[in-house]
Amino acid sequence: MTGEDFINVTGMVLKAQPVGESDRRVTILTSDRGKLGAFARGARKNGSRFSAGTCTFAFGKFRLYAGRDSYTLSDLEITNYFEELRTDVEAAAYGAYFAEIADYYGRENDDDRDLLALLYQSLRALSSDVFDNTFVRSVYELKAIAINGEYPGAPQDRPLLDGTRQALEFIGTCPPDRIYSFSLSEKALAELREIAEVYCRRYMDHTFKSLEILSALC
Repeated sequence: MTGEDFINVTGMVLKAQPVGESDRRVTILTSDRGKLGAFARGARKNGSRFSAGTCTFAFGKFRLYAGRDSYTLSDLEITNYFEELRTDVEAAAYGAYFAEIADYYGRENDDDRDLLALLYQSLRALSSDVFDNTFVRSVYELKAIAINGEYPGAPQDRPLLDGTRQALEFIGTCPPDRIYSFSLSEKALAELREIAEVYCRRYMDHTFKSLEILSALC
């Protein structure tokens, strides 16, 4: 193998599936190559150096070997496992939902740095005690729609609180790495949640399995 056979990417594991007796297939959202699938040989064996780094939410650098039909994981360097989400059932359910949305919007060979940044910052927000989880969910949903180029901004057919209208404008224009730099009153958050629900039904033509689990928990 030569250096040309390998690619180095920064990304996050969106999902991991068992393959055979000891392998794992991962879907990684990367910043500059979009969504990629790769096999991690022996990742489910005890003591495998790929074990923790090929679990959902693992974020870092991945070195992949480009085979004829698929990628194979060669090396990794994980900088954030988001371990807080593994001890909080509700936050983990929100995180799984966010990862599923990223999987839905991610495309191979796309520039997905904004979507990756949004997912990373949203998991950080879930891991903290600063934000209400429903606030993080609504912001994530609306910004994901905006990144996909379908965000219509504030609805014009209903009255809104000034705080809600300002939040909707901010979400549409703010870079993903600063998206959680505002707060809302309870009434404004209630309006934001309603709008996010309407926009998700309108722009996400998909049934998310993780949302069923989240709905049962919350």
